[in-house]
Amino acid sequence: MFALALSIGVLGGIATWLSLSPLAGMVTIWAIFIAWGAYFHNGANTAALKNTIVCGIFGSVLAGIAFALITKVGLGQGTPLAVNAAVWVGLAVFVLVMGATIPAFSVIPTAVYGFAATAAYAIHAGPELSTAGNTLAMDFSNPVIVISLSFIVGALFGMVSGKVAAMISGQN
Repeated sequence: MFALALSIGVLGGIATWLSLSPLAGMVTIWAIFIAWGAYFHNGANTAALKNTIVCGIFGSVLAGIAFALITKVGLGQGTPLAVNAAVWVGLAVFVLVMGATIPAFSVIPTAVYGFAATAAYAIHAGPELSTAGNTLAMDFSNPVIVISLSFIVGALFGMVSGKVAAMISGQN
């Protein structure tokens, strides 16, 4: 346990520095840690790395689609935001769960983590969904891009932390 704690502690500090300095605006530390945890929860192996990245991004993309529909399409003149959002999010989450019938998207909890992290990042400015409309942008103002990159970084940090812990403890 000490080796894993040491590895995650040191690498967690490095990940925090990266997210606040050279990668600031491109990743978020909290989404990195969500993916890092998902990697270990998914089995901490090669399949876990793939599942964490693929399913996390799948959830993120579906959240991005939902927010694009909420902010760009709507359900008609006068439809309250809460109703509009509930319908599009409900449909997106239905697709997320049904997507689990495809083996690459089969880890529903990790897809939900990606969806939730993207939704949180998209609406962090307030209930008017002011940043949610950026889900179609092809830059770092797009929550899907930021959260997807964060999930990639987090899963990789998870893998590295496990390998470093094994080296420290002599379990190569």
